Parts: sequence; C-alpha cells; structure tokens
Amino acid sequence: MKRLFAFTLLFQLVLLTAQAQKVEAKKCATCGKPIATCQYKGRHPKTNTTNSQATGKINGHEWVDLGLSVKWATCNVGANSPEDYGGYYAWGETSTKSNYTWDNCFDCLDDEGDSWSVYKIGGKTKLEPNSGHDTARQNWGGTWRMPTEKELEELSKKCTWKWTLKGDHEGYEVIGPNSNSIFLPAAGYRDGTELFCISGDSVLGGQGSYWSSTLNDEDSYDACYLNFWREGINIYSDGGRLNGFSVRPVTD
Repeated sequence: MKRLFAFTLLFQLVLLTAQAQKVEAKKCATCGKPIATCQYKGRHPKTNTTNSQATGKINGHEWVDLGLSVKWATCNVGANSPEDYGGYYAWGETSTKSNYTWDNCFDCLDDEGDSWSVYKIGGKTKLEPNSGHDTARQNWGGTWRMPTEKELEELSKKCTWKWTLKGDHEGYEVIGPNSNSIFLPAAGYRDGTELFCISGDSVLGGQGSYWSSTLNDEDSYDACYLNFWREGINIYSDGGRLNGFSVRPVTD
C-alpha cells in the first residue's frame, strides 16, 4: 500500500514538472516572450480597432498607434525617413547648430552650466508644448510635442525592442503591445563640434539618445532622456542640456 502511494505521488510530481516546463516554454503570441516572463502572462490588453486608426498624419508627419498612452511619430525631427538620423538639438532648442557648448546653450547664464534663467529647480521644470522651446511643436506644429519622461519609460517598458538594420543604419525596431512598430535609429549625439557613437561606429558602437521634455528634478544642469545601444535600453536623468540629442515627437 505504501509503495502504491509513493508511486502515485512520484507520478503526480513528474506530471506537474512537465506541465510547468511546458508553460515556461510556451511563448506569448503578442510579444514573443516566454509566458513566464511576459508582463501580461500572455494576455495583452486589447486595443480598440473600431474607434481608432493604426496610422495617420498631422501636418504631413506620420504617427503610429503602438497601443500606448500617446501616438508616436515614425521619424525624428529633421529626418526624411524612419532610418534617417534627423537633427541634433540641445534641450529646449528648436534648431541645430555647429557647436554645442554652454556658451550658446538655451537658458544658460554662464559657460559652465551652473546658472540658469527660467528652467531650473524652483522654476519651470518641463518644456510645455506652447512654450516656444518644445523642439517637436516648433518644427512640426499641430499637436506634435516632445515626449515626457513617463512616456519614454512607457515606451521602454511596455514594448518589445529588437536591434536591427534599416537602410544603412542600425537601431531598434520598437514593437508595441498591439504589434504595431516604429524604428529608432542609433543616431549618436553631438558635443561641441563632434558627433559621437553613431550607428556602425567600430570603436564606440551605435547609440541612440532621445530627449524628453522633463528637467532633472535634482539638478538644473541635466534633463531626462532615453538612451540605448545594442546591449540595453535605459531612461536617464543626467543628460547635459548642452548636448545635441535626437527628438522623436508624440501626439495625444
């Protein structure tokens, strides 16, 4: 009797282990991750396809609905195609320049980044769309604007990121919960007169740096941005405002 009980218990244990391995190996049909690591456990929220479009245009610039809180543009500001790098903009500036320094940095009152006019701790801490200093709104008009730090975090955490090659440029295909996607090129960044970490750079490797409209909440010297390279994606708050980063617009 005891042997029969032990055999039955062992059989059930083996069966449960096999079932657990099967669940772990099964992949989510939406994001492609194993069910065990998918944040929705294979049950992604459905998007309303009857009352919303997957794509559209505002002032001639295309957007894509990724199933997030905002719609994302398909190109960077200053770009003519998704894989094109576009322009490089210091935080709060609306045009490109040949030299990115504290001497000519928007809102900076000295040559070290230690004194600020309006955008600082205790002052304005976000670039509002109608402020005249939102890179997206000033260049594209309409309802386009720069993403906030939280919207960049949503993009990084709720989407699937796949390093790929589009045209001649490396970068990430960013796939939303609803399976729609955008491409973010590894355009590098500008500091002074130099361009660093561009796609295909054999020494530094491809990197993408994309501004948010949000100032660092502890240091007026910096603003928040999305940074990525082949090995990872992060949201940082220590982007020196003088640097020329890419801008990818959003619309509500």
